[in-house]
Amino acid sequence: MAGSDSGGGAGIQADIKTITVLGGYASCAITALTAQNSTGVQGIFPVPAEFVARQMTSVLEDIGTDAIKTGMLANADIIRAVAGVLKTTPKIPLIVDPVMVATSGDRLLEPDAVDALKVHLIPKAAILTPNIPEAEALSGLNITTVDDMTRAANALLELGCDAVLIKGGHLEGAEISDLLCDSNGVEIFSHERIKTRHSHGTGCTLASAIAYYLASGMTLKKAVGLGREYVLKAMLSAPEFGAGRGPLGHNLGRKLK
Repeated sequence: MAGSDSGGGAGIQADIKTITVLGGYASCAITALTAQNSTGVQGIFPVPAEFVARQMTSVLEDIGTDAIKTGMLANADIIRAVAGVLKTTPKIPLIVDPVMVATSGDRLLEPDAVDALKVHLIPKAAILTPNIPEAEALSGLNITTVDDMTRAANALLELGCDAVLIKGGHLEGAEISDLLCDSNGVEIFSHERIKTRHSHGTGCTLASAIAYYLASGMTLKKAVGLGREYVLKAMLSAPEFGAGRGPLGHNLGRKLK
């Protein structure tokens, strides 16, 4: 579940594209409508919390699911409503992408909703996937190095989630390192930084890919590794749309014959 991105690069559109291309079936609960494009977010219209819950229940009672991924949840009421429905799905892996700010810098989560996220949703997560600013906001720690990422990840584990993947793209350097931390320890995934402005929706795409691979029975480490590989390929396949932060090429450059 996530917000709708009218530009098609992030949110529920990125989720559905990712899961479909990888071979899965994506159902959805839309939490907010956004008016946005590659240059920023021009407007947000949250869906009433009770209707978000109704969308979830409709799908779960009929189609079902093998994994649940959350993205933009907009406000505390929606977070609490989502958490209420998730009480009925304790055995289904939950991937929480704590979307707070868009790639453009526009805020997508109301400030007073951060505590609701920490109390009601993160403790249910099989994996939490914050970027650096989100990890700082949730942990209260400043992150400027990979060692800082480790400290923050361990602090986030104390909130009750099973694992944390902190994405390191906001740190400086020619190499990007993402850090996976769970009860087994720490695993670092690194790659050379891709110099591109077409990075809109990378977080949504990664979380959705991880959800797909976990639903397919992969181990967490394998799911994260394959999810990262897909995101890198999608970045390299970007269609170069828009004047700002452009979308990824979720279909990896494939064309219908």
